[in-house]
Amino acid sequence: MAWLLRWQLSMDIKPGESADASVVNDQKVPLDRSSVLDGGTTAGQGNSALDCASSFLKKNYLVVIAISLALIVPCFWHERIEAGDLASHTYNAWLAQLISEGKAPGLWLARQWNNALFDYCLNGVASVVGIHAAEKIVVSALVLFFFWGAFAFICAVTRRAAWFVMPALAAFAYGWTFEQGFMNYYLSLGLAFAGVALLVSGRGWERALVLLLAALAWLAHPLGFLLLVGIGGYIALAERLQPRAQIFIFGGAIAFLVAVHVYLARHFNVVWNSGSLASELMSLNGTDQLVTYGAQYHLVANAMLVFLLACVGIDIILRWRGKESMGILGLPLQLYVIAVVAALLLPRVLYSTQLLGPQVGLLPERLTSVSAVLALCAIGALRPQRWHVAGFAAIAALFFFYLYFDTGTLNRMEAQAEKYERVLPPGQRIVATIWPLRGSRVLIDHFVDRACIGQCYSYGNYEPSSGQFRVRASPGNGIVIANFPDTDAIESGNYVVQPQDLPMFQIFQCNANLVELCMRELVAGETNGRIGLHPAFR
Repeated sequence: MAWLLRWQLSMDIKPGESADASVVNDQKVPLDRSSVLDGGTTAGQGNSALDCASSFLKKNYLVVIAISLALIVPCFWHERIEAGDLASHTYNAWLAQLISEGKAPGLWLARQWNNALFDYCLNGVASVVGIHAAEKIVVSALVLFFFWGAFAFICAVTRRAAWFVMPALAAFAYGWTFEQGFMNYYLSLGLAFAGVALLVSGRGWERALVLLLAALAWLAHPLGFLLLVGIGGYIALAERLQPRAQIFIFGGAIAFLVAVHVYLARHFNVVWNSGSLASELMSLNGTDQLVTYGAQYHLVANAMLVFLLACVGIDIILRWRGKESMGILGLPLQLYVIAVVAALLLPRVLYSTQLLGPQVGLLPERLTSVSAVLALCAIGALRPQRWHVAGFAAIAALFFFYLYFDTGTLNRMEAQAEKYERVLPPGQRIVATIWPLRGSRVLIDHFVDRACIGQCYSYGNYEPSSGQFRVRASPGNGIVIANFPDTDAIESGNYVVQPQDLPMFQIFQCNANLVELCMRELVAGETNGRIGLHPAFR
């Protein structure tokens, strides 16, 4: 990907040309937002966003295709896509098929109007090509939608095609949110970014399409809808004010977040992040998205943070020496600071009495996907330099190097689970006590769910009992636990096996290296985590 970007930069940036203007007839002309998708090198007046997008694709279609193909390589470099909750989504898509065929008594499909778009897409494609092929196709499409939606957003806000941020954006596309498998939320972010880009750059009727994207974002995940409304509204207000007046809406946004913090603390059962302000800033600044499967990723995240700060610092110094305006950095930096403050002030877990499980979990960590894109938005406003591409490409290469080997390890663990499950007669109940690898921030236990497809039932799968997904379960169904506290106890290894649960088998880590699995049959009255490793071990 890096050589493609260096080629594109050589085409788009001339020595001595300001990144804040386009050269037309030997005069510098400020870039119009409508020209951004035309490559960012020619000024345009009143062009529609869709016309500019079409022109951009016609001019750069080979580069776009090559980048897109490179981007989805991690979805195909192993037999299975290892991404936390993704395996649970895939397993529940199979259950949905069984329900539709009348082969899952006690289970039913709810009408779901949020947190569901990915599942609808997965089920639809699976009905044509099968579950496992559908997973590859739909997840690849999600990655492309997130990446190009975020890129369109960056271009719309910075008024140029910011090619040089692409290596970093590719790494963030496979960051913690993706690896955790929050696919509906991930899709909602891509829709939200695309919606804001259209809101900023669209003309006339094109902005009505934002309503469609907003509806789809809600169907994917409400947080994406809220981000589209919040970021889109903030930009719309900011562009109608002088730069000095923007401090008032910036202060208003911070005050609003403080008010939300106080309200949630008083009216909901919430869990907050408990670290110091300094530690929280280091862990919630956006680069934390690169910390996934182990301590080695801290090197990648720290390198990214230092490089981002260096890019901004050097550009500010050059602008100051040249007595140039820094106004173009104002809006991206405002949005970034607001996103970081939101991650600091919002709860880690929010419980609702209306739902069986947590209504929102890991909210600050989820929001750093937005912070990461907004950080690149600020970088996109800088003067493009070839060393930007080299630095981002080197950091991204190190990230994907680690990711390839760690997801390969998880693939081998899932293969072990499949081997054990295929030994059993069809239709057996399986529970798992699988803990993350050392230093990992990603939960990995759901690969046991996917390994059950077509063979067994993941008895402790959390989706039906949480009440937040399409598949629901009636008590005593024999396929999956219908009570969320029991599901939580199974995952933590604290569930006391009941006679009606039998026969039931446990897959667990049985070696200190955490990657070797074993299986045993459970008996009534014992705790399912009695044998095997336990979180205290870690």
